[in-house]
Amino acid sequence: MVFLRVQHVVGHQWPWLCQRNDRTTASVTDRAGGDGEEKAQEGEAQGTKDEEDAQVEQLELQIGTEVYQVRLAQTEAAQAFAAKLPLTLSMKELNGNEKYSYLDEALPTEAERVGQIESGDLMLYGEDCVVLFYDSFSTNYSYTPLGRVEDATGLKEAVGEGAVTMTFQEKG
Repeated sequence: MVFLRVQHVVGHQWPWLCQRNDRTTASVTDRAGGDGEEKAQEGEAQGTKDEEDAQVEQLELQIGTEVYQVRLAQTEAAQAFAAKLPLTLSMKELNGNEKYSYLDEALPTEAERVGQIESGDLMLYGEDCVVLFYDSFSTNYSYTPLGRVEDATGLKEAVGEGAVTMTFQEKG
């Protein structure tokens, strides 16, 4: 499981600092036990590979007490984003229509000129900036789609003004 905590650092050249806490466990099994044990381990490894190959289609976004369903885009970036879940980000305000936060590592990009932004669009700007739009407008900027909030009713009120903490997690 990977947790990402974003903190504001006053007076620092970069307005935020990402700190990553990996909570992973690993076990090492001695393969000297013979064919039966090796085959069992191969089966476990195949199960893990199959799980990794499965694509995540939806996730939950929690903002305060509100929970929104997000349908992921069919992009490599969306799957890379989903692989980071659960993920809690401190999202900053920009232009009265979006919240954004930088990740500590780049995601794959497939940027395209989207033309029209809709409230609830979840996008990647550049290779490491996650953006959630809470207002609709036309744009000339290019983004890599990550997903879209299925029902953005009340999203603008939920994000409020200024910075807000958002938690992205697998749909439970």
